[in-house]
Amino acid sequence: MANLTFDYIARTIVVTGAARGVGRAIAERFREAGGEVFCVDADADAVTETAKEIGATGVAADISDTAQVEELYERVVTETGRVDVVVNNAGILRDGMLWKLTDDEWEAVLAVHAGGTFRMTRAAVPHFRRQGGGRIINVTSYSGLRGNLGQANYAAAKAGIIGFTKTAAKELARFGVTVNAISPNAETRMIDSIPPERRRDIEEAIPLRRFGAPSEMAAAVAFLASDEAAYITGVVLPVDGGIAI
Repeated sequence: MANLTFDYIARTIVVTGAARGVGRAIAERFREAGGEVFCVDADADAVTETAKEIGATGVAADISDTAQVEELYERVVTETGRVDVVVNNAGILRDGMLWKLTDDEWEAVLAVHAGGTFRMTRAAVPHFRRQGGGRIINVTSYSGLRGNLGQANYAAAKAGIIGFTKTAAKELARFGVTVNAISPNAETRMIDSIPPERRRDIEEAIPLRRFGAPSEMAAAVAFLASDEAAYITGVVLPVDGGIAI
């Protein structure tokens, strides 16, 4: 049970990549705090099931497609009248050593991570301006800070999100919008797929000696979206057990 709670009653929150893992935990945290939550994911069946289980609204959408992003916001605003928080968490993996990566594998990863973050943020701005404020929280990665073998596309996209976060924070502050990011290190399906011996090596490199729970990532996002964080913008918050030190 969390000790720190926030009130998101009468606020609308959009979370991408919300069908499972960290995205689901983020959506669930906002629902527990009373928010009207829209779970967005390209996996229609999974996001529908997740939304049903946590009491949110599920929307199947490809955030790399501008038309689908615009349709998403039109639905959100039609149903709730506003958009208060956007969490850009959606992502895909197409791993491979860079000399083996195809153009399609490179473009697909950048389109969802960097392109999706851009499109979701751009489309939210008119609503934020009308309301006089809003919150954007992006999900980046340790790979975007340090790189990672076999993830040239993913690391480039996540590094791009860091630069985007800082630029958007400067540009949107005049409208009362804060833009921040977290760099998580969470127990996810990707971590579960790591061979046991390699996992032990990684855990030993983490000062806290463990991967974080998705709920711990969600707590950081809930804080950055809160009124208590109104004077924080342009920050990339490591929620990683100290691995980035």
